[in-house]
Amino acid sequence: MIVKVQPDMQKSQALRKIAEVTLERIKDTDIDKYPSNILVDYYETIHKLLEAITSIEGTKIKGEGAHQELIDYVTKNYSLDEQTRQLLQQMRDYRNRISYEGLMINKNYILLNEKKLKEIIELLLDKLSKLGEGKGKA
Repeated sequence: MIVKVQPDMQKSQALRKIAEVTLERIKDTDIDKYPSNILVDYYETIHKLLEAITSIEGTKIKGEGAHQELIDYVTKNYSLDEQTRQLLQQMRDYRNRISYEGLMINKNYILLNEKKLKEIIELLLDKLSKLGEGKGKA
């Protein structure tokens, strides 16, 4: 469910900081030993950035299916392509399966998608910065 809330620059800044810290952890994590953890960290990084964007604009997505709806909302409203939306939804599904079913991800999945994931993160950081320029510092 999408609801309008007061724009929250502080929350956006905090979410961005958490995303940046998680990116640092990815760099320090051994992909051969922990590919599933890296996938979860990439997903969580992107999720925090998506939430940071909606926090600035004053949108809150909550309830069952909120992660799925957040991905769809930001990709639609911020002109991200369908390939990006599908990759993020796939990662959301894998992250859930890792957390709830013990799914193990092969490192090849990370290696095949890492360039695109880094591009998505840079794109979201850029959109976040542009949003923040008019409403304070993001």
